[in-house]
Amino acid sequence: MGSNDEQGSRRISIFDTTLRDGEQAPGNAMSAHTKLELALAIEALGVDVIEVGFPNSSPSDFAALQMVSQALTTARFCSLTRANRADIEAAVAGGGTERHQVEILVTGSELHMEHKRGITREQNLAETRDAIRFARSLGLRDISLGVEDASRGSDDLLHALVDTGLAEGATTVLLADTTGHMVPSEFGEMIAKVRSWIPDEIVLATHCHDDMGLSLANALAGIEAGADEVQATVAGIGERAGNTPLEELAAVLTYKGHRFGAHTTLETSRLYEVFQLLSDRIGMAPPRNKPIFGDNVFSTLAGIHQAGMLRNPITYEYVEPERFGRERRILVGRHSGRAVLRHVFDELGMPWDPELGQKFYEEHIAGQADGEYISTTELARVLSSTLLATADS
Repeated sequence: MGSNDEQGSRRISIFDTTLRDGEQAPGNAMSAHTKLELALAIEALGVDVIEVGFPNSSPSDFAALQMVSQALTTARFCSLTRANRADIEAAVAGGGTERHQVEILVTGSELHMEHKRGITREQNLAETRDAIRFARSLGLRDISLGVEDASRGSDDLLHALVDTGLAEGATTVLLADTTGHMVPSEFGEMIAKVRSWIPDEIVLATHCHDDMGLSLANALAGIEAGADEVQATVAGIGERAGNTPLEELAAVLTYKGHRFGAHTTLETSRLYEVFQLLSDRIGMAPPRNKPIFGDNVFSTLAGIHQAGMLRNPITYEYVEPERFGRERRILVGRHSGRAVLRHVFDELGMPWDPELGQKFYEEHIAGQADGEYISTTELARVLSSTLLATADS
């Protein structure tokens, strides 16, 4: 389980799956060299485990595992495999056994057994047993039982899979809400149930999808119910609607961790530079309003907000931009008021001139077209030019 420090709260282990689940989504493909570059940047954040990919799926994923396994120095690395010997052999061939977690994906619901796999419960348990036993025979000791679609499986099946996995030597149990169909109360109940089944030394991990916008809320419910580790991705990229966003998880645990009795030791100030690197490499433009990484998250245009923020940013800013490698921006458009203009006068060391201020406000602020805005730096430049022109005349 997560270690207890920071006034008794549990340190939550962070498992980053940007390079695996994140890369699986259309448009997010990464070369082996790109995965290496991103893995090193993600490691610098202080994450515990980095999932590199599915080495038996393609030569590129195999090469990425070879490169990343040799380059990481602090984080462990993880390979995804199915519950079969060929996948596990490929993982060991690519990454060896030291500091290498193998996540063996098993079928966690009757729905998947019938409609996806076409196997019986007995076959499911048998392949789970054989896969983990085989992994241990190859020298692997860090083995995650990855229960796919656990959130739609029966308690009876889930309990049998967990018991089988632990009996064979699994060290982590990962419960996946693969289709993102649970609400936090449901997901928390499932985590609490499994936590009661397994020894304290077994890591219990969450993997939540965002199909109904609840991946973060579900992961937090999991932490509250006893989960030790959260699988997340930078900017929440991943299959369909994506996964638990790493940066949002970090923000909640930074500001509200005491409510969950949990904390993280991530280097949050470096998150944005990792996002910028990821965005550049996969050609992803940030949305305007995404928490932490959105273009407008630490920007304000409305005069009512600006009047307060210019006195003290805390009036309208709870999340601090500098904690996440961002900067505060006061933008000026037709929704801005005179307070920002007074601020620019002060910044220039100029006394407030009501007549000039009103004229400048009408021409350069109120007169802007819909959607237009400028920065306070640009506004100061225009104001300086106007004052110089007035003095010369």
